[in-house]
Amino acid sequence: MSNEQSAPAARCPLPALLLAGIVLTAVLSAALHGMFVADAPGANDLYPRWRGAQLFWQEGIDPYSEEASLAIQTGIYGRPALPDEDQVLFVYPFYAAFFMWPLAGLSYDWAQAIWMAVVMLSLATAVILLLRLFDWRQSVWLLGVTLLWSVIFYHSARTVLLGQFAGPVFLFMAASLLSLKRGRDGWAGLFLALATLKPQMIFLLIPALLGWTAGRRPDGRRRWRFWWGFGGMMAGLTAVSFLLLPGWLAGFARQVGYYPDYTVTGPPVWVITGYYWPQLGKPVEYALSLLLLAWMGWQWRHLRHLTLDSPRFWLIIGLTLVVTNSVILRTATTNYVVMYLPLLLGLKWMGARYGRIWPALFFLASIVSLWALFFATAQGDFEHPVMYLPLPLGLLAWFAVYEWRNRRSLAGETDQI
Repeated sequence: MSNEQSAPAARCPLPALLLAGIVLTAVLSAALHGMFVADAPGANDLYPRWRGAQLFWQEGIDPYSEEASLAIQTGIYGRPALPDEDQVLFVYPFYAAFFMWPLAGLSYDWAQAIWMAVVMLSLATAVILLLRLFDWRQSVWLLGVTLLWSVIFYHSARTVLLGQFAGPVFLFMAASLLSLKRGRDGWAGLFLALATLKPQMIFLLIPALLGWTAGRRPDGRRRWRFWWGFGGMMAGLTAVSFLLLPGWLAGFARQVGYYPDYTVTGPPVWVITGYYWPQLGKPVEYALSLLLLAWMGWQWRHLRHLTLDSPRFWLIIGLTLVVTNSVILRTATTNYVVMYLPLLLGLKWMGARYGRIWPALFFLASIVSLWALFFATAQGDFEHPVMYLPLPLGLLAWFAVYEWRNRRSLAGETDQI
């Protein structure tokens, strides 16, 4: 084992964990169905994927076809969507239908309840994995506050209520990074491939990790198993997808091309230059995006000098995730859950320096403040563009201060927080 791998921790047997997960999912699903879903089905981000997958598995209908789109729109609106409405297309890689297969035979209310439970548990589990990634050993009461925050913080709760795939994607990403740190490179690549269910959330993370594992780092090794795990799983997902639906990629690309026509809010750089100061125009939006990408690229040059035990390595990964969701053509506040990685790292340092009460106070204050901002600015059923700004801008400001304080430092172990 290399010096960048953590010592294995005591673990429960995998079958016991799986059984506990199944039981917890069942109990949580029944509770959600009884308290929320039965009387008011929702999760409108889930329905197009569930209905599209159901049409394919039960009737062999292409989920990217006009027939499927009309069925999805009728299920949500009771009629075809108007041109200025969300077209609620399937608009996911076809292998998203694999995850919907167990739910395809259920009524939507039960499918929604089960999926919401899966999303909630995905968010909480992903946060636990990140705590392990950063070796943040919390007291019982702080862990309770952290887990509560992981499901009711604005970006998490919205992910649950909409039935977003962002929750499982966050879990796959966290599992990939923890597996990589623990030397399970094949599994790390496999989990990262599964995270491409929503590629817009992690598309810049992929070249960062592929480049790091292929390069010669301080220990002199290259970690090709990560490549084999990632490439093998991606090949398997796409091959089975083409086998089941040969034209899926063209249909997916076509729906992705339609997506900007009916989505309203862009990424944070657009909110600044297109919503608040539209006089700045596209040139300034593109310039800000290029500036963020250049900053990220400049930081990537440090990666080859860093091990997975270096805090600076994870800061650069965190910056990559923030930039990814700040410059992509279209994003969503639900996708911001991947930004919990740098946020939790910063909170760990805060607790170590000032006392563990401060992370707890931050968790509670962030829950109240973002929900208060949402209710104060909500426009009917839509969130205001301001909701796209606090988390990424706050993290970018923290990264900038960190860089200024550590501008002479390269090794993360000596960095000041």
